[in-house]
Order: sequence, then C-alpha cells, then structure tokens
Amino acid sequence: MDVSFLGGPQPQLGLGVVAPFDFALDRELWRWVPDDVSLHLTRTPFVPVEVSLDLARMVSEHETLRAAVEALSAVSPQAIAYACTSGSFVGGLAGERAMTAAMVQAGAVLSLTTSGALIEALRELDAWHIAVVTPYTRSVTDSLEAFLGEAGITVTGRAYLGLTRHIWQVPYRDVVAMARTAVADGTDALFISCTNLPTYDAIPQLEAELRMPVVSANQVTLWAALRAIGVRAVGPYQALLDPVARAGPAGMTPAPPAPEVPGTRPDTPPEPDPAAPPETARTAPPGEPSPSADPPEGRTRKARTRRGGTRH
Repeated sequence: MDVSFLGGPQPQLGLGVVAPFDFALDRELWRWVPDDVSLHLTRTPFVPVEVSLDLARMVSEHETLRAAVEALSAVSPQAIAYACTSGSFVGGLAGERAMTAAMVQAGAVLSLTTSGALIEALRELDAWHIAVVTPYTRSVTDSLEAFLGEAGITVTGRAYLGLTRHIWQVPYRDVVAMARTAVADGTDALFISCTNLPTYDAIPQLEAELRMPVVSANQVTLWAALRAIGVRAVGPYQALLDPVARAGPAGMTPAPPAPEVPGTRPDTPPEPDPAAPPETARTAPPGEPSPSADPPEGRTRKARTRRGGTRH
C-alpha cells in the first residue's frame, strides 16, 4: 500500500525537560501535553544521596544544567524546563533566576523552572495565601515556605510526609489526606509540591471538595512551559488550565445561610400542639429506612472565608 500521499508525520513543537535522576513520572507529564507537542526528557547524573536539601543543591548545579541543556539542544526544543521543585527553590528567588540564566547561556531559547512556574501560576490565580502539601522532610518544607515568603506569598497551613526516597509511589489517598489537613481559613489556593509526587487525577477532586484552585509541581511546570511557546496545556476540570473549572467548583464559596424567619429559630423544633392526636408510628417497606429514624450523620465542612492578598 502506497502511503506517500500522507506526507509524513505532522510538525511537532518540542519542549525540553531536565529532571532529577530519580524522576519516575514521565507519563504524568505527557498527560498535560497536547498532541502537537513532544517532550524531550533528560536526567541529571545519579548521586547516592536521599531527598534532602543537599540533593536539591546537587541536582541544580549550573554545570549539571549546562550539560543537560546542551544535550537537549540537539533536538532544538522551543523551550527547556527544569522540572524539580526543591532544586529550583533551594537557592531562593535569586538562585532560581540564576538557574534560568545559566540555561539560556548554555543554549536554551527559553528557560524556566518549576518554582518559577509556581510563582507565575499563583499570580495568575491571584492567590497570595496558600496551603502547602509536600512529601519532603521538615527542613525541605521549611525551605519551600521561605522561598514563597520571598515572593510575597503567605503559607496559611502545611502538611508533609517526611519521605527521603520512593516519592513516586505515594498514592492519591495520602495526597488528599494531607490536603484536608493543610487547608485552613483564609486560604486562596493549595499547592502540592514535588515533581515526583503523582497529582494529575487528584486535582479535580480536591478542587471540588475544597472549593479553591489546586496546583501541583508538574502541572505548573507544563502550564508555564507550554504557555511560553503559545500553547495551552491539557487539563480538564483543573482551575489553572480550564476556564470552566475556574468559574465552577474551584471558584465557588459556600452558600450563605438561609434567612431566619422572624419569630422562629431554625435549630429549634416547633412546639407540639396539645390538641393534636398522637402520631401513629409507620413501618417502612423492607429495604428502606424507617421514616422516624434519625438521618445518618453527614460530614460537615467549616465555611472558609476566601480573601485576596495584596500584590507585592
């Protein structure tokens, strides 16, 4: 069969990605990428160090970045992203800017980091008071909070797992549990840190439950990288990427209480009428709850007051 009429594969835009040596979520990154964009990944050299501030510094050394960018330049990507949160916040804002500059000097047309993309995403969402969830130890989580503080962003609550290895194996249920613990009153958004932590499918669920935008390390990295080359990331029901989601559950505030009718209190049962005949007990059909039985206790959520911060 002659297929020459097809003219070859469709043209592709390319994104280069520099990831730490232990990165295991290539497939998750691809889920945010449209069909006309290809990812070209490379990894930093292996070092026998567990996840820590020391490792973050090792995998973000400028010499390492330059070597990775030079390797990726062979396929001419339109932009190159450094996909590691801790590696890009460990040096503070000045360190993050120095990393992107080193990548450009090594040949990147456009360069960005996960932590730089995070700041960009939070400003896009006008989120200045955020909750933070991480798989890290306390010291690494403290470093993230300090980085955010430099950018004028306040951490209203946080939760962390204290892991130093195998972060990609953390299940969604643990991420969701941490999020519920971290979010407090006055929170504008939730950030889930670490590019090695799975988050794609948990984001819509958390946004619907928490009624606020939820962003993750891999999500903001791909969102910013694609936007830099004029392409929209793919992520249905995620407020950062989907305008419908941003105007829907992620942007909703709890419904106001029903107005009180004068002379009554909604939490007080009506006084019984002494002249009324006693109510006859009713029996429910098999398989249905009794009408007189107390309803099962449901979950309640404290109403959260959403407030915007002041730009710095």
